[in-house]
Amino acid sequence: MGNLTRTQQYLLFGLAGVLIVVASLFYWHRVAGQEAVVIEPLPASPAASPQTAAQGTETGADDKPAEVVVHVAGAVAKSGVYHLPAGSRVIDALEAAGGAAAEADVDALNLAQPLVDGQKVWVPKKGEVPAVQAMGASSVLGLGAGGAGKININTAGVAELEKLPGIGPALAQRIIDYRNAHGPFKSIEELKNVSGIGEKRFAELKDHVTLY
Repeated sequence: MGNLTRTQQYLLFGLAGVLIVVASLFYWHRVAGQEAVVIEPLPASPAASPQTAAQGTETGADDKPAEVVVHVAGAVAKSGVYHLPAGSRVIDALEAAGGAAAEADVDALNLAQPLVDGQKVWVPKKGEVPAVQAMGASSVLGLGAGGAGKININTAGVAELEKLPGIGPALAQRIIDYRNAHGPFKSIEELKNVSGIGEKRFAELKDHVTLY
């Protein structure tokens, strides 16, 4: 350095200092980046809040299916009261009771008939004629004779409904249309919701109809 002027020596020292600073920054940037990758913790799964847990419990409760309770009797393997999912049909009740007995007249049943809560499903024997069958096969449907001599408003067709006092073809069709739109009647009082059936006409009908 004896051949360099003082100014050149300053410039050389300054350049060396800049190189040292750049190298240091590069080194620390690289090391810090590697450490960040290694030690960065994974995001913890958020704990379910009490509100979320309660909502989950409520959802589970709402998912519980509704049910219908029916009494299956007659020519079946095991008569009794059975709990079935809502929307079940007569064939489901028959299967729940272990199936029809050998002497059962299954053709007398409407196996596709939707079940109503509290219904009695009666499976007749071959040759057995329930009391209500005189009014037509669709009044029986294997649903029991709990209303012997009465018209089943949940299963009767137009011709059968016309046998009721004060019911003509048009009103009989309105009863069926209401049943198709709202499902089986839950009570005979629901007949008053059908257009054309007021209190007076219902009073004439109530002793002549049944749900089962």
